[in-house]
Amino acid sequence: MGTQHTYRVIVRGTFDGLSEESRTRLLAEVDAHGLTAMRFTEEGSLAYDRTLKHFSYRLVVVSDAEDGEEMAGALAEDRVETALRGLGHGHKALRSTVTDLDTMKINYKR
Repeated sequence: MGTQHTYRVIVRGTFDGLSEESRTRLLAEVDAHGLTAMRFTEEGSLAYDRTLKHFSYRLVVVSDAEDGEEMAGALAEDRVETALRGLGHGHKALRSTVTDLDTMKINYKR
């Protein structure tokens, strides 16, 4: 096992084939999943709006640095698929954006 890096991953996707039960549950919880609720966590933070078209998940992934950002994105997408499947929400077209926090350059203001 090599050096571990911490990644922030945003996984975006589209809801697809939502059942009436899923739609009802998502709409009942929409206020808890808006912009103010977005956090990077290991379990993930789901955000969507009333249109129930697109969603985003924000996750923290710890992975071997040698596996790189591509693996961190794949791990995050797998977590999102598992979470959505567990909730019974259909989805498609997942894509991820990954930031390696351990190599990120910070420009401090003087």
